[in-house]
Amino acid sequence: MTNIGERMTPGEEEADRGYLAKLVLPGGKEPDPRFTLANERTFLAWIRTSLAFLAGGIALEVFASPAFPGSLRTGISLLLIIMGILISAGAALRWRLIESSMRHNKPLPLPLLIPLLGLGGAIAATIVAVLIATSS
Repeated sequence: MTNIGERMTPGEEEADRGYLAKLVLPGGKEPDPRFTLANERTFLAWIRTSLAFLAGGIALEVFASPAFPGSLRTGISLLLIIMGILISAGAALRWRLIESSMRHNKPLPLPLLIPLLGLGGAIAATIVAVLIATSS
């Protein structure tokens, strides 16, 4: 047992970790809590983004029926919802990869969510823009 403010030895840190923490993030050294909390904030930002895509897909399907044909509207809605699912899953994977990299003092992984988000958003926006331009 260590006092508040006193650093644990690596063996004490490993013994103090819970079963789930050892299972998800095996080995390594406990990173600075500020970096772990920043990683969690980034994860939550990606989750907010995925929820926005999910809400956009649902809103498009429910409220845009007079503006867009049925099958196309459903396709765009599904694209947005699938992007929300991929962003959410990618956020969890990225959180784990970054946490593991910090624990093992390795370089941070490439952010693969950014090209997915950029490309998917551009495709969905282009389709909606073309539909709006051709419907009037």
